[in-house]
Amino acid sequence: MKPASPYGALLDANPARRSEVAVLGASTHYWEYGPADADTVLVLVHGFRGDHHGLEAVCAHIRGIRIISPDLPAFGSSEPLEGYVHDIDGYARWLEAFVEQLGLSGRAYILGHSFGSIVVSAALARGLNTPKLILVNPIAAPALAGPNGMLSRITLWFYQAARALPLAIGSSMLSNWLVVRVMSLAMVKTKDPELRRWVHQQHHAHFSSYADRDSLLEAFEASIGSDVSMYAEQITVPTLLIGARNDPISPVPAQERVHTLFADSQLAIFDDVGHLIHYERPREAAELIVRFLGAGTVAEPRS
Repeated sequence: MKPASPYGALLDANPARRSEVAVLGASTHYWEYGPADADTVLVLVHGFRGDHHGLEAVCAHIRGIRIISPDLPAFGSSEPLEGYVHDIDGYARWLEAFVEQLGLSGRAYILGHSFGSIVVSAALARGLNTPKLILVNPIAAPALAGPNGMLSRITLWFYQAARALPLAIGSSMLSNWLVVRVMSLAMVKTKDPELRRWVHQQHHAHFSSYADRDSLLEAFEASIGSDVSMYAEQITVPTLLIGARNDPISPVPAQERVHTLFADSQLAIFDDVGHLIHYERPREAAELIVRFLGAGTVAEPRS
């Protein structure tokens, strides 16, 4: 039986509106939450192999802000980029063009989670104009040089092998139930059995919604070859970093170091959670976000 979302009632009270727009020659699908005429607009960029569903629990808690949550190119419902590699530069160019296409340049606040934290940081370093930046579970150090460097290399070899094999075999490897479950078990930290089941279900439902093996490998190589520290010193806008003490991808010392590289940043570190703040602690994240933006409210829990 499919586990019910613990945030379903809140999301039902704040339903999404789906749209699409052509960006750099390809269709980007995006979802909007909150009032369409709100003065405050927040654009979200999700993590690697996910889609907009990953940040829905955060959206469910926020009221009074127009939130725009696209699927990254080649993930979810969005088409792959046309004429661009799916690397950090390609995704940064896409984000600039997406914000511009919606007429929000210089007005929209930007939030990136995990891989999205690298994308949005690179976009700002390239010149994307935003009043404030929010990074949730920021990738604060290179994956290949960190404590999980060997695991990152093994995963890279796995992706490379899956691309080299015949399509049916390679695709089956990448979307294999056991592979997805192992990843999910490594990330989830909550002891709540219902929440754990729901997080695993979310990963199984949305972790394999990618366009093709080539774009997936390009994005994975980008995710392990770049990090926020490469761009932080070029970012001058006020920045909120929301990290976690048990994050297996970004250790606390790396989070604290990247915090010092920004010209103007705040660092909040949650205890008893890892790389899934957006699933396990969305209400607390929403509270930090609305306080930092000085706009919106956090909805009361609904049964």
